[in-house]
Amino acid sequence: MKLYGYVQAGGGSTRFGRDKALAEFAGTTMLSRTTKIVASVCDDVKVVASTTRYSESPVALIEDRWPGQGPLGGILTALLETRNVSAEPLWSLIVSCDMPFLSAAWLEIMKEKAFQSSALVVVPESDNGLEPLCACWRSDAAPTIQEAFDSGVRKVTEAMKRLPMEVLDEPVWKRFDSGKRLFWNMNTPQDYEEARRLLEEHSL
Repeated sequence: MKLYGYVQAGGGSTRFGRDKALAEFAGTTMLSRTTKIVASVCDDVKVVASTTRYSESPVALIEDRWPGQGPLGGILTALLETRNVSAEPLWSLIVSCDMPFLSAAWLEIMKEKAFQSSALVVVPESDNGLEPLCACWRSDAAPTIQEAFDSGVRKVTEAMKRLPMEVLDEPVWKRFDSGKRLFWNMNTPQDYEEARRLLEEHSL
């Protein structure tokens, strides 16, 4: 069974002040770092973003069909791309490019959970709630997501609650997390500096 990977990098990075996909972390850009981690568990990886935005992307780019409409549009773009591969249901791992402490070991476990699941989305849940930008989605979820999107829904968790879900709670992912940072993302320059500080401390 194959797993298709998609790195979401189509956001405006408004609060960050610059393109956070190109922010350097551990000697590489967040986009390259995340793509490499996702590629370690997936058979094929693409970046969902403007095709003119990242000329040096290590993998193929696919254009977000609904730019400026938030991450739900990017997720739907990815699911429709996977549906083009086969009429049979296929799993996609969809992650945001701004999670500095994402773990390949965790993604491997999530992949295993998805392949064993009868749900249409397998999603971890942290203290902050569902983590839809680090989840596995089945391609036949696309019509339901499309219907939600067309009706005006833009909040990802609201759309995904229309699907049969398998939720992976803390006991499942805790051993892959150090200090509850696995799903932490960088929204501001302060978040970025904190992530760099934590990485430096961990490396000492």
